Amino acid sequence: MSHIHLVGIGGSGLSAIARILIERGEVVSGSDLEFSPFAQEIESLGAKVTIGHRVENVHGADLVIRSSAIPADNVEIVTSTEAGIPVYKRSDYLGELMADKKGIAVAGTHGKTTTTAMISWMLSVLDQDPSYIIGGVSRNLGQNAHSGKGDAFVIEADEYDYMFLGLQPQIAVVTNIEHDHPDIFPTEEVFFQAFIDFANRIKEGGALIACQDDIGAAKLVDMTVDFGFSSFSYGLGSQGSLDYGVENLTLTGEGLYEFEAFFKGDHLANVSLSLPGIHNASNALAALAVVHQLGLSTKDAAKSMSEFQGTERRFEVRGEFSEIEVIDDYAHHPTEIKATLAAARNRYPSRKLWAVWQPHTYSRTSALFDDYLTSFEDADHVLVTEIYASRETSNHNESSQTIVQAMDHPDVHFLTSNKKVTDYLVSNLKPGDVLIVLSAGDANQISDDVIDLLSVNGNG
Repeated sequence: MSHIHLVGIGGSGLSAIARILIERGEVVSGSDLEFSPFAQEIESLGAKVTIGHRVENVHGADLVIRSSAIPADNVEIVTSTEAGIPVYKRSDYLGELMADKKGIAVAGTHGKTTTTAMISWMLSVLDQDPSYIIGGVSRNLGQNAHSGKGDAFVIEADEYDYMFLGLQPQIAVVTNIEHDHPDIFPTEEVFFQAFIDFANRIKEGGALIACQDDIGAAKLVDMTVDFGFSSFSYGLGSQGSLDYGVENLTLTGEGLYEFEAFFKGDHLANVSLSLPGIHNASNALAALAVVHQLGLSTKDAAKSMSEFQGTERRFEVRGEFSEIEVIDDYAHHPTEIKATLAAARNRYPSRKLWAVWQPHTYSRTSALFDDYLTSFEDADHVLVTEIYASRETSNHNESSQTIVQAMDHPDVHFLTSNKKVTDYLVSNLKPGDVLIVLSAGDANQISDDVIDLLSVNGNG
């Protein structure tokens, strides 16, 4: 039994590792600046969680793991190094964590959280008891990580800070490759090269499952043909050119997709989704392809999709309050925003759609400025908050007000604070409207505040 200390334990990445370590019987401690819900949950499982970074926090630790957000000059990192305690970044430790399992890694600019959760849910329904690390809390599984007794370890392969280069999967899924995180990857070429390096980590004799509908993922297949693994294409396009394809892709009256899945012309299963969005049809096909590659029942796996509820903050329907539907979503990239709003338009074709967007990081907002201008066409009303700095310093001149001024939209407004957005919404929302809050920052608090106020003022 080892004592492992995690610096930044309150984040989604390290809290997931902490949960797995606790389930494996290790002694776990950790520190963070805030007592986040993730930190609270880990403490309830038996870990010692300290708020604030101090020298004494690492005393007795055999190993220290730090998140990407923790700098090398953090007092706990410096103390550990001076004491000879091994210090790992999250990316360095994940490979060791998965060493005795069959790794299934899901990578891509968009869709990796949902696809990882889909695969984990399918394998759980199939009694495989997988280990998993998901970038959000699965609403079916009730958590973001688990140390299972089965052979499979499903992990969201995050490209940020090159985390996924610490993995050596047997099966890798690549949903798409579109430039993101310009603070780490300054150009599209640097970003794409990281995915080539990731593919090169697939074990000899393993499999790459890549979306042929995406230009970047299709290009990756072409550039890795000599890497020693098998490549399989999937997509919603012409089945004849795909390994995993679909027929009879249908949008139901409820705004949800159904389709038949095929592998090289052979029927695999009928799939009915419980989440809206054409992108989720693609994600489900990718998950089904993984099940097929593992030699498990695709028909039983497909049945689980009608019960799949997604993850928190991925088209998470919070409920209806005073006849107003409130939805939280993590979308912060232009492509994600467009896909989420298109899904909402299919789901609620005759209702007024309000989109609240909190831009995430100055570098992303600047690099993708032009793409954001046309991402909100499916929304009737758009409210934009100030940029959420996240890991970046706030001494920038950029303001999301410049995006609002450049948008060609009939009803878009810039509001400087979450409170002003909440006040505007409560004054202007009408029964029958749908509110979607798009944020990877703290703007989900707007949903909470709107729900509270609507519940007080109405009958929600």
